[in-house]
Amino acid sequence: MNLARAIHFDESDTRVFASPARTGEWCISGGFEFSNWGEGDLEGKARQAFANGWLGLETFGRVTFIAVTQIEEAERVRLVEGLAEHFVAIYGAPSIEDARAVAEAEIAEMAEMCADFNPNTILTVSRELTDAGVREAYRVIEPQEAELEAFAVHGDMEE
Repeated sequence: MNLARAIHFDESDTRVFASPARTGEWCISGGFEFSNWGEGDLEGKARQAFANGWLGLETFGRVTFIAVTQIEEAERVRLVEGLAEHFVAIYGAPSIEDARAVAEAEIAEMAEMCADFNPNTILTVSRELTDAGVREAYRVIEPQEAELEAFAVHGDMEE
């Protein structure tokens, strides 16, 4: 099964998000956070999180880029439990059992999105408010194949 981890190419996420995700943490879209938002909520760093931030499942911070990678079942189960606890603590879910079902669905949706991509495929998200709610779109950046010569150092070991 595939899921995706936060990846950083520079330090910009530390400046544009109020709470940036850590490199390597598992991520989902996290669009649920914005389900009750209106135009008045879209200011400053909150606007940036809404516009193109994936949700990290450890810090619950945001990240611009994620990379598809394989996840083990035990790790997926741990993520479901952590997200369910987050739903209870932050969003007032009525019980851990109810929250677990929603967390399972959120992670399953992300796994389904990642299922057809090769490892190291980079994904970005963009969101906009519409009359029907939040609309998400995704961009895929396929990993580039590189020839060994591009990275190999050639020389004589006896010199």
